[in-house]
Amino acid sequence: MLGWRRGWQERGKLERISLYSRFTVAVMPWLFTLAWGLAPFSSDISHDPLPLALGGTLLLVSLAQCVLSNRNVKPSYEHYLGTSVFPRRRLVAPSALMALALGLLAALSGAGGIDDDGLLLLVMNTPMALMITQVLLVPARTFLVQSLVLTALTVGLFAAVGVRGGILAGVIPTTMFGCLLVLVSIRPSVWSLGVMWQAEGARDLQARLAVAEERLRFGRDMHDVLGRNLAVIALKSELAVELAQRGRAEAVDQMVEVQRIARASQQEVRDVVRGYRGADLSTELVGAQGVLKAAGIVCEVTGDGGGHLPAAVQSALGWAVREAATNVLRHGDPRLCTIRLSTSADGVVLDVENDGAPCTAAGESGSGLAGLRERLGVLDGSLDAGPVGGGMFRLTARIPLTRGESRPESRPAALEGRR
Repeated sequence: MLGWRRGWQERGKLERISLYSRFTVAVMPWLFTLAWGLAPFSSDISHDPLPLALGGTLLLVSLAQCVLSNRNVKPSYEHYLGTSVFPRRRLVAPSALMALALGLLAALSGAGGIDDDGLLLLVMNTPMALMITQVLLVPARTFLVQSLVLTALTVGLFAAVGVRGGILAGVIPTTMFGCLLVLVSIRPSVWSLGVMWQAEGARDLQARLAVAEERLRFGRDMHDVLGRNLAVIALKSELAVELAQRGRAEAVDQMVEVQRIARASQQEVRDVVRGYRGADLSTELVGAQGVLKAAGIVCEVTGDGGGHLPAAVQSALGWAVREAATNVLRHGDPRLCTIRLSTSADGVVLDVENDGAPCTAAGESGSGLAGLRERLGVLDGSLDAGPVGGGMFRLTARIPLTRGESRPESRPAALEGRR
């Protein structure tokens, strides 16, 4: 719950940052237009009727550019962040207005109605509104090339109306300055916003993966807990039916055992749901031997009981014993099963071998062995399972040990071929 709340808080912060960034970008063309577009009217534009008419029309066109630029801020942001594709048709009107503004400015200059300083200021302002959108739609290198092309066209236009000398040369840096100002002010802020959204997306993905991993763990534990118990319940129920049909009193004992196993399974399921359940190796060895014996399978357990092993290793091997016993009950027609546990300086090895196995690797298609490999993999262990010839099937689990873990001061007594 706290993680969910924290995630929403972080997302709310990003939403506010994104809103602030878009607001800043939306305000920029208005600031430039009101600062650079109005300044020449005070002293640089002639107050004769024609220059005033051209200048006023140019100001109205610039304001219209600001309106269209604001409309394109959100879709251009989304295009840059990769959440949607910007409709290119939305650039037609802003491009036409920029061309019209350059034409009006060229006419104003050709009529001699504006001073040099005012001309350069308006030249720098004219492409700003369109470039604020364009800088988010193309790579930075492409934007620079487009800026050079725009500069060349602007210089050619003013040369055509008779602008010469230093003022014509000044058109080049002023036009490029306006474009570069857009590049260095807009692009980094949107890039940093994109990085923050990517980090937020990575956190969301990590949370979803954690949930999926927990679901897999729960499903794996449920399979491991119920698999063997349900197999035993099925076998004992069949035996009870046969005994009841023969009128044998032992049928009641078998059903009492089924009832006991069912209740034990209920408790184990509760433990899995609470997340507290582990597998004790010695208990699983004794349990596997008893379950297989009840199913009419001779089970021999050799080696020590593994009581000296670390708890994590015992738990992983306990699950291996449980899964192996489940597979022995489910697959083939076994009569003999051997469980060997051996510990050395390098690690511990568990071998479970049974006869009566089919030609294919029993259990490989299910989720039991896959889940067991995941448990062993956490401890850098490995699992091999498959037929070994002669109708035999062998499951081998290996877990490496450190020196301090591998040799205890005293070992428990060996389990000598209990049947």
